[in-house]
Amino acid sequence: MVSYFVPRGRFLLKAGNVRKAIQEQQQLQQKQTPQNGNWSMLRHFRQLPTNAASNESSAVSKSKPQQRQLQQQQQQQSQLTVRRNVLARWTGFLMRWAPMGLCVFGAIEWQLHKMRCSRDGAPSTASEFQSMVYCSLPLRIMSRCWGWLASCYMPNVMRPYVYGWYSNMFNVNINEALYPDLNHYNSMAEFFTRPLKEGARVIDSKAPLVSPADGKVLHFGRASDSRIEQVKGVNYSIEDFLGPIERSTGSYAQALKQKRDGSTELYQCVIYLAPGDYHRFHSPAAWQPTVRRHFSGELLSVSPSVAGWLPNLFCLNERVLYMGNWKHGFFSYTAVGATNVGSVEIYMDSQLKTNRWTGFNVGAHPPSTYEYDELQLVNKEDSSISFNKGDLIGQFNMGSTIVLLFEAPKNFQFDIEAGQKISVGQSLGHIGERK
Repeated sequence: MVSYFVPRGRFLLKAGNVRKAIQEQQQLQQKQTPQNGNWSMLRHFRQLPTNAASNESSAVSKSKPQQRQLQQQQQQQSQLTVRRNVLARWTGFLMRWAPMGLCVFGAIEWQLHKMRCSRDGAPSTASEFQSMVYCSLPLRIMSRCWGWLASCYMPNVMRPYVYGWYSNMFNVNINEALYPDLNHYNSMAEFFTRPLKEGARVIDSKAPLVSPADGKVLHFGRASDSRIEQVKGVNYSIEDFLGPIERSTGSYAQALKQKRDGSTELYQCVIYLAPGDYHRFHSPAAWQPTVRRHFSGELLSVSPSVAGWLPNLFCLNERVLYMGNWKHGFFSYTAVGATNVGSVEIYMDSQLKTNRWTGFNVGAHPPSTYEYDELQLVNKEDSSISFNKGDLIGQFNMGSTIVLLFEAPKNFQFDIEAGQKISVGQSLGHIGERK
């Protein structure tokens, strides 16, 4: 007699045993079939009381309104499903085609505005619609998120890779930093605001005005009218930029002058700090600030391409303005905020708080540029704060812009060119003919 072994996991069962197990299962199923069939219903009927018929009739009569309610609920659900399907189809249609339609509309509006500018001979700047769309972007929320991310602790393992990549991307000269070791900086914010070695920047002692920061010269020149240029061909209003002042007659630019004999003029210089530049800024001359104004505006980009495209950019952005005087008359020093600038810090002004949380009011900026916080810097002893040439004033937590607006003699001449790279302490101009 031949016996067969069937593998079952780790055990071996004989074929005869398998047959017995199958037969036992079939017998159990035959015993259970009457209980699952009609016999179970008879068993339930035997358990009914004597008045079962009356209960059945009442249950049937009660079930009719319940059936109607069920039918009504089913109809309502079917109507809801139909509405949801229609809404889902329209939503899918809009989500699929609306972005393309907006892009097409934006491209058409862009080309039409460009054609109008070329026809009128005006620079190709942003229209009111384009400016409104750009200001509606959640740039302040992005800047706050970037500021929080930059202040987060950086693990030691990641520092050489992250800081090294950033240095290569933006041409950072880490050798002139006070701490050239990349592991010294605990966060990106510390790396952005790194100090320089002693003597890394030489202050020109002969120049009356030196560069306050490392950066690129966007524009410079006279500011005799009410509107001045932020770049070549793109203007902004001095009054909107500085805010109101007390004046009786004459233009705003003339009212700023402290010398009324006609021997001076107003000049301006705009310096852009790129992400790879030294982010601390210094005093360009010996001067005394008397008033601080903080304009809480937008946080738009101040890169040269945006500055040449968006008019009144410096009037729209958040900025910290210090007005005072120097030996030649009026002097103002403005640090302009920008996208992804976590904050603007002024070391001698602990009350200043920039890039504050304003909620999720995207695109809702102050209706007037005259909304600002003002602080008088003259104390009770009538002694104001003063800076010497080259003194450290503050820092940006990312690249931004410094705007100088000052009064100087009419024979003041600039020593710089538009687009030139400049460093802290380098001469911006001289008075009279240079010997």
